Amino acid sequence: MFTTCNEDIEVLDLETGRKAAELKGDSEIVTSFAVKPDGTHLVSASRTMMITVWDLSTFKAVRSFKAHDAPVIAMDIDGSSTLVATGSADSTVKVWDVDRGYCTHNFKGHGGIITSVKFHPSTEKLCLVTASDDGVVRVWNLKTRKCEAVIEAHSSVVRSIAFSDNDDGMNMITAGRDGIINVWDWRRRSLVRTIPLYEAVEGAGILLSKTNVDLGISSSVDTSDMRIIYSGGERGIMRLWDMDTGKELFAQTKELNAKHAFVDVLYMGYSQRLVAVTNDQNMLFYSTTNKLERVHQIVGYNEEIIDMEYIGNSQDYLAVATNTEQIRIYNTNNLNCELAYGHKDTILCLNVHESGFIVATGSKDNTAMVWVVNMNLPPSKRIVCVAVAVGHTKAVGAVCLARESGCAFMVSGSEDRTVKMWDLSPLKKVFDTPQDAHAIIGKAGPIRLASLYTFQAHDKDINSICISPNNNIFATGSQDKTAKIWDVATGSLLGTLQGHRRGVWDIVFSPVDRVVATTSGDRMVKLWSLSDYSCLKTFEGHTNSVLCVEFLTKGTQLMTTGSDGLIKLWNIKDGECILTLDKHESKVWTLAKERSERFVATGGADSTIHIWKDTTQDEIDRLHVEEARTLEQQQALDNFLHAKDYRNAITLALSLDQPHRLLSILQDVMMAAEQRHPVSSSANMNRSSLESDGTASESSAALGIPSIDNAIGSLAPDHLERLLGYVRNWNTNGKLSRVAQATLYCVLTRYTSQTLLALPSAKEIISSIQPYSERHFSRLDTLLTDSFIIDYTLHAMDVISHDYMDSDDGH
Repeated sequence: MFTTCNEDIEVLDLETGRKAAELKGDSEIVTSFAVKPDGTHLVSASRTMMITVWDLSTFKAVRSFKAHDAPVIAMDIDGSSTLVATGSADSTVKVWDVDRGYCTHNFKGHGGIITSVKFHPSTEKLCLVTASDDGVVRVWNLKTRKCEAVIEAHSSVVRSIAFSDNDDGMNMITAGRDGIINVWDWRRRSLVRTIPLYEAVEGAGILLSKTNVDLGISSSVDTSDMRIIYSGGERGIMRLWDMDTGKELFAQTKELNAKHAFVDVLYMGYSQRLVAVTNDQNMLFYSTTNKLERVHQIVGYNEEIIDMEYIGNSQDYLAVATNTEQIRIYNTNNLNCELAYGHKDTILCLNVHESGFIVATGSKDNTAMVWVVNMNLPPSKRIVCVAVAVGHTKAVGAVCLARESGCAFMVSGSEDRTVKMWDLSPLKKVFDTPQDAHAIIGKAGPIRLASLYTFQAHDKDINSICISPNNNIFATGSQDKTAKIWDVATGSLLGTLQGHRRGVWDIVFSPVDRVVATTSGDRMVKLWSLSDYSCLKTFEGHTNSVLCVEFLTKGTQLMTTGSDGLIKLWNIKDGECILTLDKHESKVWTLAKERSERFVATGGADSTIHIWKDTTQDEIDRLHVEEARTLEQQQALDNFLHAKDYRNAITLALSLDQPHRLLSILQDVMMAAEQRHPVSSSANMNRSSLESDGTASESSAALGIPSIDNAIGSLAPDHLERLLGYVRNWNTNGKLSRVAQATLYCVLTRYTSQTLLALPSAKEIISSIQPYSERHFSRLDTLLTDSFIIDYTLHAMDVISHDYMDSDDGH
């Protein structure tokens, strides 16, 4: 599937909803596009008035040209994949040769913005039908280049034009925002009938012939020989019509409290699906052969991620509350999303029972709902609302289900400052057989829950509720800067946690200890004792409000999220922050941990969900493997040195990245060479560098032994670059400069300048070595000059000594 996203066109995999490719546009949004029937190219138009042709085998643009003096609003490609028609806001219609990129026809006559264009399916007739926002439909003959007919039967924008497929396009329909569908006889260009829909139509068409549409159990109508029109519009439901009689054959029942409207409808003929694009940026897929049931959906935009938790036996799904009325169930493996309608206003919170299939939600519509989720069932039975809790007078901002296996109760908190305990015992049969939830609830609809007790818990809005692992107590956090502990059985207050300077956003029980953790707008996380309700520890590190907290690693760590967009991991024992994750671009409202704690999901105001993997064990295993490998290599290095196999020893030291070990090897070898061949006279300095057999002698080796020079001269490029890095560091120390200069001399004499300059960091290393080398040369030059003074002094002393002896002989 191809869909626009601002100035780009996204290519989506229909099965998973994942983005397969992206066609990068210009700086302006895409106004219209069409795909060739043969599937080889896509033609797009943007507000820059340019038309771009894309090769779908490479997803690259192959041609661009200017089309109109105003943006292109409508586009269609003929059945031969050679012509593309464009309708513009400048009231003109042009026909283009796609492959050659030139205009073949330019039609003028409309008095408004072109809203729809459609080629006649017969390639022999070569006709084009266009419509504008003034309701006028025109028929153009491409052979004669003239307007054959002007049809004025609509009073508003015409959104759709379609032809029948079983009679060579002898019937045509037009539909528009005036709430009617007109059926036309193509030969006579005459109106056959008008079908009133009483809603603005945004998309309509004709199903393929011989399509056997399921109109429901009670219907005995054979639809295989019928010509059926589909439509969708402002009411947000799909409807089917008999084109020959104008009667409505089927209309969807709108999903509970759904508010969306359709802005476009597409027909996938071969898979027998209708795709409705909604005004809240979702795509809903309906089966034409199964009572127009929703079988798939792709979510285009998440709004803010307010709350979420893992669900399912295998924890492969995320229940997500966004800034909408729907609850969304994401498959974490392929990112496919299911939508469930029920609430009338934005969902603010949700909680998932430990069984993994019971979900509670709270909303701005002042109600809480209980859902049964089983993603293994058919689409219509996967998410079922089984109960509604009505009683709060303001938005429900916190809900929590009982921890026990039976899930006997639910606690909710609201902006009306009250806490309510709800009896879930009427749902026992549903919870025992969740796969039959849809049948049990039936046509009666969700069960209305009864409240066991109600009391005012805080002086301001209640932000969070959490029930203890043993189901005996529950905790609430509020904007009044306090958190409170309550008895589940009686609803009596057991203790108050005071210490935060701002409202408390979240509170959670430890899974192992008698402690709770709270987060607050004062940028602090506090750990409290349930024995005396005192603060045990305070964690500071966030730069803004801390919004959510969870215990991890069997209660030994805390993970927190904040308005600063950061996710932090804390060690409870020492209070240290050991990890900070920075991936979100705005507030991180919520985090959810998987049952095994291998994965943690975070969501926030940037409309994105990030799933984090705990790599602690993987890192430990990796370190163990690296440690074992290092020990083996270290032993091998010792063995090479013992055997005086310097070539392999140097290579291995470079592989292990051990500059100090390599330095020790070179220093020891050079010192041993000096002891074997001391410089005693100028004759030794100038003797031949070749032995009698023509090979290099030890005294001529820069690093003391020819084998080491040879090893340095045959390094791989990565090892050579690493060695030069070591030389740069050694060269900064005067005591190590002799080894560094000897190694550098060996490198410069054995490698060409082209080889050295080909190294990625060669220029940087050379520029770093040069100033220190000049300093060492200056120091040695000074020492040499000073040595001349010593020679002069010794020579002078010899002269004085001889004169003195001569004077003694004279006496």
